[in-house]
Amino acid sequence: MSDVSNSGTPLKATFRIKLNGKTVAIETVGQAYAFITSLNTVEWVEFQSLHGDTKAALEAAADDAMLTVQATNLLRALFVRAKLL
Repeated sequence: MSDVSNSGTPLKATFRIKLNGKTVAIETVGQAYAFITSLNTVEWVEFQSLHGDTKAALEAAADDAMLTVQATNLLRALFVRAKLL
């Protein structure tokens, strides 16, 4: 897929994250990819390896919905490590 951020492929879980006092729901591969790529790279530097793996998994899941389980699991691990969940 040329633009992963536009992918409507659903994740296997919905993540609800509180940002600036608002709850944001992340339900699709595109929403997750946009979220983890929109933040400054410096903000993810502590989780660089996991961030890179998650980004690659989301890119793969945008092309092949069978890979959403792995992408969802990596995204969950990233959010837990970053204390967003």
